[in-house]
Amino acid sequence: MMIKNKIFVACDSTNISKIRKIIKDTKTPKLKIGYKFGLEFLNSKNGRNFVSKLKKEIIFADLKLNDIPNTCVSAIKAIKDLKVNYLTIHISSGLAALKAAKKASGSTRLVGVSVLTSLDNRALKEIGFNKDVKRLVLRQARLASKAKLDAIVCSAQEVKIVKKVFKKEIITPGIRFSLKKNDQKRVLTPKQAYKNGADWLVIGRNITARGKIKKNIQNLIEHLNQ
Repeated sequence: MMIKNKIFVACDSTNISKIRKIIKDTKTPKLKIGYKFGLEFLNSKNGRNFVSKLKKEIIFADLKLNDIPNTCVSAIKAIKDLKVNYLTIHISSGLAALKAAKKASGSTRLVGVSVLTSLDNRALKEIGFNKDVKRLVLRQARLASKAKLDAIVCSAQEVKIVKKVFKKEIITPGIRFSLKKNDQKRVLTPKQAYKNGADWLVIGRNITARGKIKKNIQNLIEHLNQ
């Protein structure tokens, strides 16, 4: 049986009609597709209700929890009715919060978010971190492993070093068909990301931009087959 490349399509909109189109137009037997929803959508008027009805889809709730242990646990309990498959928490929340969140997550896979792909070494120094990106990501990956998280989010550029210390799923954002950076600093192409060992790729605008979703999905498949 052929192993399909796994893609989370970032549904970065609060427009339900647009989201329906994204889900409809990304269907393909050649890829394993899940759908990522962030705070923007899940906090919108109709977003939560919409996600609760997506029973047959792989749902990634990218809430990026970042708080004290009790608050993280309460937040997880508050969304349990959605029965999402994946849920994110910042590794920088600390080991106690990660362990508490993991215990509360049940069947939902808890995903640790490392250094955001919008940050580079200069940006880290601006917010008070003296380590470079790779050293900080590696340290966070060790913490995620210690907390027994189910997956980790990191740039595709760090996947190789993360795999040395974290043996579960690796999810990579910052994926571009071309290496134009825009608002993300640490980017790679889909093919490069898989070559480095990523399990899931998160792709948004490169698939959903300008409504040419079916064409963009086909372009992705062709890119991966080159």
